[in-house]
Amino acid sequence: MTVKFNNRDPVYVQVIRHFKERIAKGYFEPGQEIPSRRELANQLKINPNTAQRAYKEMEEQGLIFTEGNMPSCITKDEAVLKSVREELIVEAVDLFLGSIKSIDVPLSEVLELVKKKHDAESGEAEESI
Repeated sequence: MTVKFNNRDPVYVQVIRHFKERIAKGYFEPGQEIPSRRELANQLKINPNTAQRAYKEMEEQGLIFTEGNMPSCITKDEAVLKSVREELIVEAVDLFLGSIKSIDVPLSEVLELVKKKHDAESGEAEESI
Protein backbone atom coordinates (compact mmCIF):
# COMPACT_ATOMS: atom_id res chain seq x y z
CA MET A 1 0.00 0.00 0.00
CA THR A 2 1.45 3.36 -1.01
CA VAL A 3 0.09 6.84 -0.45
CA LYS A 4 1.49 10.10 -1.79
CA PHE A 5 1.16 12.56 1.06
CA ASN A 6 0.76 16.28 0.51
CA ASN A 7 1.94 19.00 2.87
CA ARG A 8 -1.47 20.70 3.18
CA ASP A 9 -3.56 18.16 5.07
CA PRO A 10 -2.75 16.23 8.24
CA VAL A 11 -1.33 12.79 7.44
CA TYR A 12 -4.05 10.95 9.38
CA VAL A 13 -6.72 12.71 7.28
CA GLN A 14 -4.92 11.63 4.10
CA VAL A 15 -4.77 8.05 5.37
CA ILE A 16 -8.53 8.11 6.00
CA ARG A 17 -9.14 9.50 2.50
CA HIS A 18 -6.96 6.75 1.03
CA PHE A 19 -9.06 4.11 2.79
CA LYS A 20 -12.29 5.78 1.61
CA GLU A 21 -11.04 5.83 -1.98
CA ARG A 22 -10.06 2.15 -1.81
CA ILE A 23 -13.47 1.30 -0.32
CA ALA A 24 -15.28 3.29 -3.03
CA LYS A 25 -13.25 1.63 -5.79
CA GLY A 26 -13.94 -1.83 -4.39
CA TYR A 27 -10.35 -2.64 -3.44
CA PHE A 28 -11.53 -3.29 0.10
CA GLU A 29 -14.41 -5.71 0.46
CA PRO A 30 -16.96 -5.46 3.30
CA GLY A 31 -15.56 -7.35 6.29
CA GLN A 32 -12.05 -7.52 4.82
CA GLU A 33 -9.22 -7.54 7.33
CA ILE A 34 -6.91 -4.54 7.11
CA PRO A 35 -3.30 -4.16 8.28
CA SER A 36 -2.68 -3.59 11.96
CA ARG A 37 -1.88 -0.07 13.03
CA ARG A 38 1.80 -0.94 13.34
CA GLU A 39 1.85 -2.69 9.95
CA LEU A 40 0.17 0.31 8.33
CA ALA A 41 2.67 2.69 9.93
CA ASN A 42 5.54 0.56 8.57
CA GLN A 43 3.99 0.27 5.09
CA LEU A 44 3.33 4.01 4.78
CA LYS A 45 6.42 5.06 6.74
CA ILE A 46 4.38 7.16 9.14
CA ASN A 47 4.37 7.50 12.91
CA PRO A 48 2.42 4.67 14.63
CA ASN A 49 0.49 7.33 16.56
CA THR A 50 -0.68 8.79 13.24
CA ALA A 51 -1.89 5.35 12.12
CA GLN A 52 -3.64 4.93 15.48
CA ARG A 53 -5.37 8.30 15.08
CA ALA A 54 -6.53 7.43 11.56
CA TYR A 55 -7.94 4.07 12.71
CA LYS A 56 -9.65 5.69 15.70
CA GLU A 57 -11.31 8.25 13.41
CA MET A 58 -12.33 5.56 10.92
CA GLU A 59 -13.89 3.54 13.74
CA GLU A 60 -15.81 6.62 14.89
CA GLN A 61 -17.04 7.15 11.31
CA GLY A 62 -18.09 3.50 11.12
CA LEU A 63 -15.68 2.70 8.26
CA ILE A 64 -13.88 -0.02 10.19
CA PHE A 65 -14.56 -2.10 13.26
CA THR A 66 -12.38 -3.98 15.72
CA GLU A 67 -13.76 -6.70 17.97
CA GLY A 68 -11.65 -7.48 21.01
CA ASN A 69 -8.11 -8.46 20.08
CA MET A 70 -9.13 -9.39 16.54
CA PRO A 71 -7.72 -7.51 13.53
CA SER A 72 -9.59 -4.42 12.31
CA CYS A 73 -11.92 -4.96 9.36
CA ILE A 74 -13.79 -2.86 6.82
CA THR A 75 -17.41 -2.30 7.82
CA LYS A 76 -20.13 -4.55 6.44
CA ASP A 77 -22.72 -1.78 6.79
CA GLU A 78 -23.98 -1.13 3.25
CA ALA A 79 -25.31 2.33 4.18
CA VAL A 80 -21.86 3.42 5.38
CA LEU A 81 -20.19 1.98 2.28
CA LYS A 82 -22.67 3.79 0.03
CA SER A 83 -22.19 7.06 1.92
CA VAL A 84 -18.41 6.85 1.41
CA ARG A 85 -18.86 6.68 -2.35
CA GLU A 86 -21.40 9.52 -2.31
CA GLU A 87 -19.11 11.66 -0.15
CA LEU A 88 -16.24 11.30 -2.61
CA ILE A 89 -18.52 12.07 -5.57
CA VAL A 90 -19.95 15.17 -3.89
CA GLU A 91 -16.42 16.41 -3.06
CA ALA A 92 -15.36 15.97 -6.69
CA VAL A 93 -18.49 17.70 -8.00
CA ASP A 94 -18.07 20.60 -5.56
CA LEU A 95 -14.46 21.10 -6.64
CA PHE A 96 -15.43 20.88 -10.30
CA LEU A 97 -18.33 23.32 -9.92
CA GLY A 98 -16.13 25.78 -8.07
CA SER A 99 -13.72 25.77 -11.01
CA ILE A 100 -16.48 26.08 -13.62
CA LYS A 101 -18.35 28.88 -11.84
CA SER A 102 -15.19 30.97 -11.72
CA ILE A 103 -15.16 31.10 -15.54
CA ASP A 104 -18.95 31.53 -15.83
CA VAL A 105 -19.74 28.61 -18.17
CA PRO A 106 -23.43 27.80 -18.76
CA LEU A 107 -24.56 24.52 -17.18
CA SER A 108 -25.81 23.11 -20.51
CA GLU A 109 -22.37 23.61 -22.07
CA VAL A 110 -20.64 22.04 -19.07
CA LEU A 111 -22.91 18.99 -19.12
CA GLU A 112 -22.39 18.51 -22.86
CA LEU A 113 -18.61 18.71 -22.49
CA VAL A 114 -18.62 16.35 -19.51
CA LYS A 115 -20.69 13.81 -21.43
CA LYS A 116 -18.40 14.00 -24.49
CA LYS A 117 -15.30 13.58 -22.34
CA HIS A 118 -16.85 10.73 -20.37
CA ASP A 119 -17.95 8.94 -23.55
CA ALA A 120 -14.52 9.40 -25.15
CA GLU A 121 -12.73 8.03 -22.09
CA SER A 122 -15.21 5.15 -21.78
CA GLY A 123 -14.48 4.25 -25.40
CA GLU A 124 -10.74 4.31 -24.73
CA ALA A 125 -11.21 2.04 -21.71
CA GLU A 126 -13.25 -0.44 -23.76
CA GLU A 127 -10.60 -0.49 -26.51
CA SER A 128 -7.88 -1.38 -24.04
CA ILE A 129 -9.79 -4.38 -22.66
